[in-house]
Amino acid sequence: MGCGNGKVLPEASKKGYVSVVQSLVVFSKKQEDDEYDIKALIGRGSFSRVVRVEHRATRQPFAIKMMEVEAPQGREVCASELAVLRRVNHANVIQMIEVFQFPQRVYMVLELATGGELLDRVVSRGHFTEQDATQALQMVLAGVGYLHSLGITHRDLKPENILYYHPGANSRLVVTDFGLATFGGTIAESEICRTGEGRSWSLSTTCGTPEYMAPEVLLRKRYTCVVDMWAVGVITYIVLSGCMPFEDDSRTRLYRSIVRGKYSFHGNPWPSVSDLAKDFIARLLVLDPATRLTADQAVRHPWVVTMAASSSVTNLHRSISQNLWQRASRGATRFSFNPHVVLRVKTDPV
Repeated sequence: MGCGNGKVLPEASKKGYVSVVQSLVVFSKKQEDDEYDIKALIGRGSFSRVVRVEHRATRQPFAIKMMEVEAPQGREVCASELAVLRRVNHANVIQMIEVFQFPQRVYMVLELATGGELLDRVVSRGHFTEQDATQALQMVLAGVGYLHSLGITHRDLKPENILYYHPGANSRLVVTDFGLATFGGTIAESEICRTGEGRSWSLSTTCGTPEYMAPEVLLRKRYTCVVDMWAVGVITYIVLSGCMPFEDDSRTRLYRSIVRGKYSFHGNPWPSVSDLAKDFIARLLVLDPATRLTADQAVRHPWVVTMAASSSVTNLHRSISQNLWQRASRGATRFSFNPHVVLRVKTDPV
């Protein structure tokens, strides 16, 4: 399933590490003061490569995202991401430090989040309760709510795109990867669309990562930023259980279960999970987007407000780890697993 406006694109021709470094060496030579030392290639995507660098004067680490912009599709993707990154300034959203633009490539200097993905931390800490889950979700909701207040819909929220800024126990979480983000689809615009008053900028492009896509996206209906809140519901389900609410080897059956809202709280650790936590998920995985919790409403849900103080304090770590292990063993997951870390297996969004 493609993204109608070109936000999700086929993988560009793959470059080796040497080629990427050569491009960045050229970039370094173009800088007047040669600010950054290149350290390592850390990621790749459609029309982009990401390297870890170090600021020469301060020795502070950053990431540089190098985007190819010769092709029209690459320019469109780059322009969309730049529009978002230039606008945002929030502790729970990754920050762009500066940008260098050249005819063939654009280099975005970004904060470097070194604390690992959300699920990495869940598994590696060895002890995980609902209180721990709500602490993480408060930060996620703060970031998502901020984006929505600016009229930005992320459209690809998932655990891989939620990172801890540093390895310490007190690290903040940051929302990252704005390759599919776009302006439009706010709650206010949804009300305009519903009443027929004025012009609506609600969205209609089908894009995202399949297991996290809201029903209205799959059904090719016009949608709003609450598609991100459906994804938050999926993420919460995963964080509390190590399982996905919607999963099937068949893409058709997967989509069918999503548009029907067909999921359950069966199996471990759900008997040990509080009713408040299940209510929080149920109010996000709602088929009718008009009744789905917004980010502002979700952060005021009793389970989140009390940080699960009145909920179960059961250690869910063992069940979460076992479920991740079982799913990895049968090849039905995006994650491979060992007792200490979850490693993401890269799969492209649809």
